[in-house]
Amino acid sequence: MTKAKRKYSSRIVDGLQQAPSRAMLRAVGFEDDDFKKSQVGIASTWSMVTPCNMHINKLAEKAAEGVDKGGAKSIIFNTITVSDGISMGTKGMRYSLVSREVIADSIETVAQAQGFDGIVAIGGCDKNMPACLMALARLNRPSVFVYGGSIKPGKERTDIISVFEAIGSHSKGEITISRLEEIEKNAIPGPGSCGGMYTANSMASAIEALGMSLPNSSAREAISLDKEEDTYIAGKLMNELISNDLKPRDILTKKAFENAITVSIALGGSTNVVLHLMAIAHEAKVKLSLRDFARIGEKVPVLADLKPSGKYLMSEFISIGGVAPLMKQLLDEGLLHGDVLTITGRSLKENLDSCELFAKDQDIVKSFDDPLKKDSHIRILYGNLASEGAVAKISGKEGTSFRGKAKTFNSEEEAMKSILSDEVKEGDVLVIRYEGPRGGPGMREMLSPTSAIMGKGLGGKVAFLTDGRFSGGTHGFVVGHITPEAHNGGAIALVRDGDEIFIDAVKNEINLVVSEQEIERRTKEWKVPDRKDVNGVLKKYSKIVSSASEGAVTTS
Repeated sequence: MTKAKRKYSSRIVDGLQQAPSRAMLRAVGFEDDDFKKSQVGIASTWSMVTPCNMHINKLAEKAAEGVDKGGAKSIIFNTITVSDGISMGTKGMRYSLVSREVIADSIETVAQAQGFDGIVAIGGCDKNMPACLMALARLNRPSVFVYGGSIKPGKERTDIISVFEAIGSHSKGEITISRLEEIEKNAIPGPGSCGGMYTANSMASAIEALGMSLPNSSAREAISLDKEEDTYIAGKLMNELISNDLKPRDILTKKAFENAITVSIALGGSTNVVLHLMAIAHEAKVKLSLRDFARIGEKVPVLADLKPSGKYLMSEFISIGGVAPLMKQLLDEGLLHGDVLTITGRSLKENLDSCELFAKDQDIVKSFDDPLKKDSHIRILYGNLASEGAVAKISGKEGTSFRGKAKTFNSEEEAMKSILSDEVKEGDVLVIRYEGPRGGPGMREMLSPTSAIMGKGLGGKVAFLTDGRFSGGTHGFVVGHITPEAHNGGAIALVRDGDEIFIDAVKNEINLVVSEQEIERRTKEWKVPDRKDVNGVLKKYSKIVSSASEGAVTTS
């Protein structure tokens, strides 16, 4: 077995002067031979904060087993995670996107301080997954990402979105409180990420398309032998990656990001993919912009009929083969770059050569002759309401345009109260502002109000605009990431109740139907809101975070 070069760890453990370092490491399990091996840090996002990550300690141990078997020395360390699903609809959700930066910074910090020669990063929830990739790209040491896996379906094919939407149904009087409680108690049966093509599964698929995880490892249930096996293999691969000095930025090219965008569109993935891929690209020093999503979206159809806007759960998608056959289908149509390098050391095309296509009798992934939508559901909109761009999620089921009267709210809580009080009517355009990266701060997701709207039967009958974000579980006529954000004096701050707003998802425009002179007058009157309640990490984040149109990153 070839021993990998110790490019970084030798500085920590070699020589008489490093005797204190070796003494400390002996206490955590190092033996004499281990000091001659390359060291691989295993970044575990385990915690009991959320079911998405509650099993990752066991996966970390599997990865460590693989690393050690491959000839390197594993060292498990932890980073934080927060749960979007738990904090959703509360002020706690302000910390969700902030946690992405904290996690990336913490992985970088430990890896640099401890001199790891390589990294296995294991993520299982919305923000820790892109955070892992951001750190790996920033460190640029031999690395592999492992997805924690998707949750099993709840009773009656329910999931977390079923619970959010049941709140609206109860408010409307369609279900009883006992039925709501039944859904609540049975929707989340155990470990794993939310079970539709929401943000976690969208990001896992995108990361596989980037080439930074093993083939089809994104299509595994959290509690399965398959997940344990690919985690072990990922760990074992590390000795080879270090020996060959194969680093993330060798893989994370512009073509790789274009592949990730293509796969995300074909899956009907979350709009959060836009924000996170731009953030990863920033760390990989690859130029990626909103216009790349628009350009690629013109030629890539939506093929997978997956929740939230579709019928099927991730577990059902896994049962027919998962992401690899979809990628094979896209490659055969000339929509993927097959020559890009992947973590296996082979090209994407080589990885997919032996992959079988979907069986003809399945109904989950459509053919190119009969797509769910002939072009992307992720629409990049521009106009006087979003001069720097906005990100819409339009499946087509809601229609492709919306004209209505604005109903404005300066926080998510204000909007939620209005929705549950039946103050929102058909034809309204709900505008929730001061929820952007700086204004929130933290760019909260708006799953609670959008789910309440769906539960009340108003999906497609109202539009929803915000400078915040939408959960991967959101569906309906929604436009988020509006930039410039309200806190920076963007036009969304100037909208008044009763103003007409027109959204066109064919021409990709979003406009406030108010004269330029009136907009200028309102701009002169506008003042930055006083935010005395923002302290600590939120205050720090608000000062340094970039625009959502640039990925909302905190590194220059």
